[in-house]
Amino acid sequence: MNGGTRLLILPLALSPLLPFAVFRANRIAEAEPRSLVAALGGGGAALAVAGLAAMIGALVLARRAQVRTVVAAALVVAILLAMGWAAARLTAGGPPQVRVGPGAGFWVALVSAGLLVVDARARLHPRPAMRLAIVAVAVAIGAAILWSGALSQLSIMQEYGNRSASFWREGARHLWLAFGSFAAAMLAGVPLGIGLTRARRASAPVLGLLTMLQTIPSMALFGMLIAPLAWIAANVPAAHALGIRGIGAAPAFAALFLYSLLPIVANTVVGLTGVPRSVTEAADGMGLTRRQRLTSVDVPLALPVIVSAARIVLVQNIGMATVGALIGAGGFGTFVFQGIGQTATDLILLGALPTVALAFATSAVLDALIGMLPGTAR
Repeated sequence: MNGGTRLLILPLALSPLLPFAVFRANRIAEAEPRSLVAALGGGGAALAVAGLAAMIGALVLARRAQVRTVVAAALVVAILLAMGWAAARLTAGGPPQVRVGPGAGFWVALVSAGLLVVDARARLHPRPAMRLAIVAVAVAIGAAILWSGALSQLSIMQEYGNRSASFWREGARHLWLAFGSFAAAMLAGVPLGIGLTRARRASAPVLGLLTMLQTIPSMALFGMLIAPLAWIAANVPAAHALGIRGIGAAPAFAALFLYSLLPIVANTVVGLTGVPRSVTEAADGMGLTRRQRLTSVDVPLALPVIVSAARIVLVQNIGMATVGALIGAGGFGTFVFQGIGQTATDLILLGALPTVALAFATSAVLDALIGMLPGTAR
């Protein structure tokens, strides 16, 4: 067992000492902590502690990363199911406005188990196809748990039940903001990066301007874009017909697009200028034109660097799209800021957790795709 595993097992072993759940008389009432015994009952708590001890023992004794990965993943599932069981038990026979959410003990156990999964998976050194399979299995297990109704009494699921239609509508908007601005930035940034490798004198001022844009706080940039976009919407009928407004999705989309340009342009320049001179000289010796060399030699060799930038940008956009809800752009941030305004923690989580899960899954998929590129298979 490595040192990182030991550090993660310690908080996992101590988690039963912390409150496992929190009880609220209604969605905005003060949280009342519930211990593992109070949440699961004496027999349930004993079973949970025994199962936790058995899994910790398996993690300590396991020598193969595959075994540790499976045990840690099973532990994550068990912790989630235990929380669903606690919620069902604590809400049984109570009024419909009662809310039960995760406590500190749950979060410590879940985060520790999740990090154990990540640590064990990293030590497997799986091939890209296997990494994609792991992501698919994780998504399938998560969907099965939600579909089964095992967590239906949790307060966050009750918030979802009250807003299921708007949840999927805002989710679609969030995806459009994040992925749409990413696609636009790729279409603009890669050709711009290619152009800067041809016009070296323009490289420094252009990258300097993009760096300056990157330093502007997101809320400030959203605000700076409201006035020009409002003027365009008022004076250009076609723009208004396309949905461009001073507030809403347009300034959020534009801001995400601008934030995305620097990593894409800079990595395109780095990737193309990093192509070995011997390779370019060999291509020239074969009689390839500049365009043929670009498409057949330079871009394929620079592609891993460009896609690495794409991964950073897309994960960044998924997170930053949340802030766009403050100017009426929609997305999962709508629930986050509604929850803040209403002091409703579970409503905040309804917006935050899907964003985090989407960012993690996207990062894992793109990381696997990078590994599939020629010369980067891992």
